[in-house]
Formats: sequence, structure tokens, C-alpha cells
Amino acid sequence: MPVEPPPADAVAAVVRRALDEDRARDDATTAATVAPDLFAQARLIAREEGVACGLDVAARVFAALDGRVSLRARVAEGGRFAAGAALADVDGPARAILSGERTALNLAQRLSGIATLTRRFADAVAGSGCAILDTRKTAPGLRDLEKYAVRCGGGRNHRRDLAAMAMIKDNHREAIARQGGDLAGAVAAIRARAPGVPVEIEIDALDQLDEALAARPDWILLDNMGDAQLREAVAATAGRARLEASGGVTLARAAGVAATGVDALSSGALTHSAPALDLSLDIAFAD
Repeated sequence: MPVEPPPADAVAAVVRRALDEDRARDDATTAATVAPDLFAQARLIAREEGVACGLDVAARVFAALDGRVSLRARVAEGGRFAAGAALADVDGPARAILSGERTALNLAQRLSGIATLTRRFADAVAGSGCAILDTRKTAPGLRDLEKYAVRCGGGRNHRRDLAAMAMIKDNHREAIARQGGDLAGAVAAIRARAPGVPVEIEIDALDQLDEALAARPDWILLDNMGDAQLREAVAATAGRARLEASGGVTLARAAGVAATGVDALSSGALTHSAPALDLSLDIAFAD
């Protein structure tokens, strides 16, 4: 099933900023040593196995430098590949390929790394009914692309930004209490101000669960709880709210957490700690 792509304007903005940061249009080496009429072919090669993401973004990098550059993907976005696989073919003016190489690789490596780690989490919980969720722990300016990479890896986007979903965290709880309020009043105030916006309450102890359930949120986040506590929370909730396990949910723990019956687990590591996948661009020049 095709993965919903990131917004075109978000991709264009990232590509523009990345090329400007690298001063790709002022490439001193290439401009001085490569003739404008020299053409090249290149192949994007995977040095390790993984899940593809960002090939379309790489294509836009090259096209932004010269519309004559063509990138033809050999693997679909979200598709798995083995080490040594050819992921895409590139051809066009050599100047644009050389000047855009690093920017294209940086983006494709990062996004493929996120998709690959997310797929490992998704595989670990397969068959459990537990969803893999991302967080807002993304690199500034890359959120839409990184959340797209999570989708390519089989994960779900949970909360894009502060307006898309309301989350009452521990510091909000303290602020509410200091003002003489309670969770039920806070949830009601959010729904009055932002109708239709899902509401989630974070708790870090089981003795907070009853109050959270009484407030009737859409989600309850169970923060830094062990598997036994998660099972107890699932039993006590009995379907009255969706439950998200978060905090310390490593890949090694994912299957066990999913088996507790929670609806989803989230991990900031999907985006903030995924290692970039090892990709390279092998270039040959036309006769």
C-alpha cells in the first residue's frame, strides 16, 4: 500500500535550505573542474540492508540544481532491500550530480535510517495489534520528512505538533493543581477551546489512573512503567481510553510491552536516535 508522501511545500523548503547551507550552487571545486556539457550516470547503492525512504527527496535535490537530472527509483518508498542493492539510477549534467550528491545522500540516509529502525519495531510487535507511534522528538525543520519516514517503516504518526493533539503532561498537571483545577476541568477546557482535537493525559503511577479515566480523555500515556504495571493499567482501564506505553521502550522491550495489551507504544528513538543508513552514490561519466 502506498505511503502518504510528505507535503510538497515541506520537502521543497527542506531541499532549498539544505542546498543553501551547503552552498551547492557555488561549488568551487565542481565549477572550476567540470565542464557544463559533461554528462554522468550514477547509481545509489545500499551498503547495508534496510528500508527505503527519501529517494523522492533525493530526486528533488538534483532537480532543484538542474531540471535535466533524472532519478529513477528501483525500490519503492517503504520497500525492503538487501546490502549491495541498487536503489536508484541517476543521470544528467555532471555538475548538478556532483554538487547535489552530499545533500541528496544526507537526506536519503537519514530518512532510510528512521524507516529501517521503525520497521524493526513494527516487526517486533507484529500480530499483537499494538501500533508503533512516533513523537515530536524530531530534528528542527525535518519533522514532516521524519514522520514520513516513520510511516515508510510501518509506524504511525501520533502527534504532529502542539495544535494537532492536546497532551496534559506532568508539568501541566502541576500547573493545573496550583490553580485549583483538576483533570476533568482541564479536559473540558481543551475541548471547549479546540473542538475535535484529541486529548491525552500522561501519568507515571497507577494511583493516577482513576483520576485520568474520570476526565474521559481519548488517550492515556503510561510513562516509564514496567510490563506488570502496564498489564494492570490495561485491566483497570477496560477499554475506556486508548493506552500508550512510553518511556524506556527499547527495541528489546517492544514485544513484551505489546503483549501487555496496550494499544500503542511510542519511542522518541525512532527519530532522534536512528542511525543513518550507509548509502553511496557511484558515479560514471558519459563518453
